[in-house]
Amino acid sequence: LLDPLPTNAEAFALRAQEAKTRISLIAQELMRLTSTLLAENASLTKRFATLRAFPAVLEDLEQQTAKLMPKNFLVAYPFERLAHFARYLKAANVRIDKLRANPARDAQQMSDWKALSQPFEREWLQKARAGVSDPKLEEFRWLLEELRVSLYAQELKTPMPVSVKRLQKIWDSRPR
Repeated sequence: LLDPLPTNAEAFALRAQEAKTRISLIAQELMRLTSTLLAENASLTKRFATLRAFPAVLEDLEQQTAKLMPKNFLVAYPFERLAHFARYLKAANVRIDKLRANPARDAQQMSDWKALSQPFEREWLQKARAGVSDPKLEEFRWLLEELRVSLYAQELKTPMPVSVKRLQKIWDSRPR
């Protein structure tokens, strides 16, 4: 229903007519997705209490979920992006499952991830303060989420190949 947007009254009327038949299906899909995301988030949040022995991991997961699931998450992100959130939250759950078996591995992966995320965060904040929106930076933000899946829950798969080296190369080659 989004692209391309109608540019005149005739195109708008046609789009509105087309939408009437699909709007309830889209609403049902959005409600199903919302239900799934809220259940995954609640499950993950309950498990945070078990992470008191791992404060750095707990802080990292709390920050991740806060960014993914703000109060207005349904309107803050496009549907195409929201469709991946269940996988991101499941990956966080898998991370918790694997943490106790090998905390040193988790620490190394978190260090690798933070080496990419910290420069991104600095630039993101600079541009946000300046009121600048950068689609390339936005895309990199989602690549960082995919990297979390790749590092902590490879079995959940990513839609494209991601690795620390690939993302570092993308980061280094971006225009400044």
